[in-house]
Amino acid sequence: MIKNLINSNLLDLSTPGFDIHIIKKYDNSYQVEPFITENLAVLMIRSGGVKIKLQEMIQNLSARDLIVIPKETTFTVFEVRNKLQLYLIIFSSEFAVKNCLKRELVDSFYLFIRKEPLKASLEEKEYQVLSLIYKLIHYINLEVQRTDIDYELYRISLNLFLYELKLIYAKYSSNALVNFTRKENLVIQFLTILSIHYKKQHHAKFYAGELFITSKYLSKVVKEVTGSSVKALIIEAIISEAKILLEDTQNTFAEIAEEMEFASVSIFGIFFKKHTSYSPSEYRAIYIDRYKDQ
Repeated sequence: MIKNLINSNLLDLSTPGFDIHIIKKYDNSYQVEPFITENLAVLMIRSGGVKIKLQEMIQNLSARDLIVIPKETTFTVFEVRNKLQLYLIIFSSEFAVKNCLKRELVDSFYLFIRKEPLKASLEEKEYQVLSLIYKLIHYINLEVQRTDIDYELYRISLNLFLYELKLIYAKYSSNALVNFTRKENLVIQFLTILSIHYKKQHHAKFYAGELFITSKYLSKVVKEVTGSSVKALIIEAIISEAKILLEDTQNTFAEIAEEMEFASVSIFGIFFKKHTSYSPSEYRAIYIDRYKDQ
């Protein structure tokens, strides 16, 4: 059961690269052989318990335990106890990276670049907060499938989840030795600089210069670690911010172009349409129409 969920094809979903499940009855009718995880996963126990093995480490999980499961990890379920119920969120690597580009969220990427699982036994308040966020995202994800969705609420709830994970990571891994390779550290530095400068700096050369490496080497390492190119991540950060600015109808197109450091409104419009298939005015009109009927 858990193998099929974690290793599902996330590209064909309503939200490519992301899926969520609230499992109230865990099917343990057959023995699961060890398998290699193909996606990133965050698992939190609602009730009952489960004994699993990740790589060579045995993990005994019970109510309020949370564990971040890296991609390409050997996973084995040994024992399920007391009517196991759990929350499970699954990410592709690309989805995790794209959604950690905001300055306040970039630290969340540490969770997904780790090679070792991170386990946390949450306090009651922490568990209740994350439970509410899981339920909210699960509900909105169902609305995605019906195409009747508040996209802003969806974005906020996902960001809130990542932000809570960031706080948990800071709290529960503060005493743990976290080793990143040189390449992983380089990518983390790049994402941090990108989250600060993406509005004004739109080219890989700037970020390579800040890191004292060549653009070619930066591109190679970022692609190797994240699966995305430097150019794609810069564009993703710019477009994501532009959409937020366009959704605030008090911002004029000229103000947005200036805020995003484009030479003119027309250049901003050409860039935005190239990467979204919509002109800024079309995107804003769609956004307004979506909320008019709600």
